[in-house]
Amino acid sequence: MALDQSFVGRSYPPTDPYEVGREKIREFSEAVGDANPAYTDPEAAKALGHPDVIAPPTFVFSITFKAAGQVVQDPQLGLDYSRVVHGDQKFSYRRPVRAGDRLTVTSTIEAIKSLAGNDILDIRGEVHDEAGEHVVTAWTKLVARAAEEG
Repeated sequence: MALDQSFVGRSYPPTDPYEVGREKIREFSEAVGDANPAYTDPEAAKALGHPDVIAPPTFVFSITFKAAGQVVQDPQLGLDYSRVVHGDQKFSYRRPVRAGDRLTVTSTIEAIKSLAGNDILDIRGEVHDEAGEHVVTAWTKLVARAAEEG
């Protein structure tokens, strides 16, 4: 059953603040194999003009995807998450994520499409710091595969 188009434009409440820690940034940069010293060495980050270490560009995926859970778990939307695969991910930054940031995410359903029986859900996550400054926008595309016949 196709997802309800009336959900396009629906926004969900901002998440509780997520405090970005140096250790989380270090662990993430190691996990993705990025040895940029700005991710682990405060002095290297300061030499580049940052107040503290910064996070690799895909670091915010973990908090924006978790925030998208509000959409996914909305019983009124009716998404069958057991059939969902991650289709695409994009980011647009205003500034890097920094250690010490306290970030919130507001998720909005940007588009719902149906293609060959599959539902395609585009979710935009607007990430702000505790001062209200826009830090990054993340777009997540989820594909709910069509139910198998028979």
